Amino acid sequence: MAECPGGHGAGVTSPAVTAFVLGGGGVLGAAEVGMVRALLVRGVVPDIVIGSSIGALNGLAVAAEPTVAAADRLADRWAALGSRQVFAESLPAQLHHLLRHGTALHSNAALRRLVEDAAGDARIEQLPVRFQCVAASIERAGAHWFTDGPVVDAVLASCAVPGLFPPVRIGDEHFLDGGLVASVPVGRAVDLGATCVFVLHVGRLELPLTAPTRPWDVATVAFEIARRHQFVDEMARLPAGVDVHVLPTGGSATQPPWRYRNAAGVRRRIDDAFAATTGFLDRAGL
Repeated sequence: MAECPGGHGAGVTSPAVTAFVLGGGGVLGAAEVGMVRALLVRGVVPDIVIGSSIGALNGLAVAAEPTVAAADRLADRWAALGSRQVFAESLPAQLHHLLRHGTALHSNAALRRLVEDAAGDARIEQLPVRFQCVAASIERAGAHWFTDGPVVDAVLASCAVPGLFPPVRIGDEHFLDGGLVASVPVGRAVDLGATCVFVLHVGRLELPLTAPTRPWDVATVAFEIARRHQFVDEMARLPAGVDVHVLPTGGSATQPPWRYRNAAGVRRRIDDAFAATTGFLDRAGL
């Protein structure tokens, strides 16, 4: 456990229950890898890992092995693969998949292989660090938290971006991307007893929102409001004795949504986030 001075709360002076909360954001999630590495290098190891969307994939790697060596392997995997393996199909293959299945441009088979490489056939309750991830239940129109069961299916469900990947069926339910219901789920970590929370995100939280001035800005601003409102509300209602540190990415999070396959700059994004988070921890005395 780590001491967690400062932050947004009233201050924690006893050993903290430390949580890493990893949010969604597609290929921009490479920044979270740099944050993870900076924390682990500093000796900050989580008691709880909470993930949503790409944060579920990154968070699984931490929960499975919370070491600097594992973070380095995750960084190498991101730098080598980016999103190319996950979105490797040619345009004709994408169109064929869309025509055959009707709702998604890509199969999630390559993503499944990535998760299996990281976790094998492990169950959530078997991971060394307590891990939970969230997905959106279609039938219940609400958040579903995976707290046990096969980790691969849970992470695939959390990463099921609407329109890009098909819904993931588990039992009698179908699930879509966790970012639809809890993009940066700080409140979940607090509910589980965390007193020191590190927020690992893709950088959008750092960007101020302004009124749209062009037609194509409307959807982007609306989506950001939908993504952020729960996080803003949860941050405003933090209970006394809980410290939350929103880590910096050290770079820009601007990327048009139609460039979701673009993995250029992944290594730079990891390195920038590592440097920025290391500086943040120095200033915070952590």
